[in-house]
Amino acid sequence: MSRGLNKVMIIGHLGRDPEMRYTPSGRPVTTFTVATSRTWNTADGERHTETEWFNVVTWGNLAEICKQYLTKGQQVYIEGRLQTRRWDDSEGVKHTSVEIVASEMMILGDRRDSNHAPAGDSSETEDIEDEFPF
Repeated sequence: MSRGLNKVMIIGHLGRDPEMRYTPSGRPVTTFTVATSRTWNTADGERHTETEWFNVVTWGNLAEICKQYLTKGQQVYIEGRLQTRRWDDSEGVKHTSVEIVASEMMILGDRRDSNHAPAGDSSETEDIEDEFPF
């Protein structure tokens, strides 16, 4: 029997305030973006910085915690799995989006400037994320 692994961990800053919605069945879902940056020097000493943006999706209790405690600019640790969504818009154009479905979140950085939230638990994470396309 073969096994697979789909796990991602990032540390970065929120690019916008979280947005919370509810699925038709009433389950909360919160989305936000996180930017991670890396800096390196080339062989000739030139400094480069590269920023990668991640779309993050949280469900259930973790979604409520993220909406309540996170704000734009905060540094966070996010752990979860990668998921690819595909859909056609109203004009028939195909779209693809890769996102992190978070199972854990921890606020990092200066806690005096932000509300402190406990780390989230994904025991509620189920494979019904496709209920709500956004």
